[in-house]
Amino acid sequence: MKNVCMIGTGYVGLVTGTCFAEIGHRVICVDKDKSKIDLLNSGQVPIYEPGIRNLVKKNRAAKRIRFTTSIQEGVEASDIIFIAVNTPPLPDGGADLSFVEACTREVASHAYKYKLLVEKSTVPVQTSNRINQTLSAMSKNRNIVEVASNPEFLREGSAIADFLKPDRIVIGVQSIRAEKMLRELYSKIKAPMVVTDINSAELIKHAANSFLALKISYINAISQICERVGADVSRVAEGMGLDARIGKSFLNAGIGYGGSCFPKDVSAFIKIAEANGYDFSLLKSAEKINNDQRLLVLKKLEQALWTLKGKTIGVLGLAFKPNTDDLRNAPAVDIIRELLARGAAVKAFDPAAAEKMKALFPNIEYVDSPMDAAKGAHGLLLVTEWPEFGRLNLSKLKSVMASPVVVDGRNMFDPLEMAKKGFIYHSIGRPVGARLEENPRPRVKVLS
Repeated sequence: MKNVCMIGTGYVGLVTGTCFAEIGHRVICVDKDKSKIDLLNSGQVPIYEPGIRNLVKKNRAAKRIRFTTSIQEGVEASDIIFIAVNTPPLPDGGADLSFVEACTREVASHAYKYKLLVEKSTVPVQTSNRINQTLSAMSKNRNIVEVASNPEFLREGSAIADFLKPDRIVIGVQSIRAEKMLRELYSKIKAPMVVTDINSAELIKHAANSFLALKISYINAISQICERVGADVSRVAEGMGLDARIGKSFLNAGIGYGGSCFPKDVSAFIKIAEANGYDFSLLKSAEKINNDQRLLVLKKLEQALWTLKGKTIGVLGLAFKPNTDDLRNAPAVDIIRELLARGAAVKAFDPAAAEKMKALFPNIEYVDSPMDAAKGAHGLLLVTEWPEFGRLNLSKLKSVMASPVVVDGRNMFDPLEMAKKGFIYHSIGRPVGARLEENPRPRVKVLS
């Protein structure tokens, strides 16, 4: 059993700290936001993540996890201290490390015996050098605090499973002592462990996320070609994904990636490369494709309705992905902003994110169901692929709309079925339903 301090109770910090408690460690989660700590101490959680509330409740009852606003308390009671604070993007796309620096100073000021300080936040390569410089500047603590890296690979919506059953665990260390401590910390998690130097560990996170973002932008670029030649991007992706060297994941064409990781990490990686004399033009192109893709659905909607001015548009889904309420870099934010700029009225529904969206757009109409969003709408935009949207009664949906125009930004619906139901249906990189009905295209068949 290890004594662990987790600084930061956002998605990464709270899930990681709670899961460490779940596998038997004693954990103190620290956050300077008193309202968050009060919420956690009252049995509530400040984030939407399936399963996290029950897991926090269970481990609080077992006295394996507690919450405080005092970094001093966390540092003094722990051997391993994780920094899991936000590293938001700067205006130039780089990462703001001010929270990491502030945490480093506070940890150093309260460390009077050996502590292992672990980067859990996503940081640019060589951040450990800066942390060590800060520690060295506080001469009384020189050589007391050792730095390591342990990047996170948690996906919002499945973060608990990602922690307890990960693809891999990456640790970057400077000593055998640090490696031993982290191996013991993760001893109950059965997964390959990559042990490397700290610079490599820091780079792995940005390299992995940027590659996945690149894969998404690639299939979205392919979707543009498909639309121009009458091909179906879902079939192209299926045929590509059966190649084991490529794989099926992240080949779903749509309105692009969002969230707290991919946009920030791609921008930061571009800046990291730039700072080291390399023009990462490949990632710059992926970033541009992603940004352009968000407005593609508006172009399709405008083509179907002629003009958006004076029209009522229903928006299904606000969060950047299902099973979260996170609006950071969510495509819906840009889409709604542009709808309003073009004179449309917006009715929006999301199972989890509506309350957070109200802070950004207090004057649009928020409704209680997908049918309410469609009622009286001249057009319907599907932005987030919540599973319940795929189970909608399409006949009823069409009957409540002012005009049966649906633009599917996530390719959830079947074009032929939508055409048969009488919708004017547009998706991403697939032929419109009328053409499919006249000239059916078979699914890819795999012969064994």
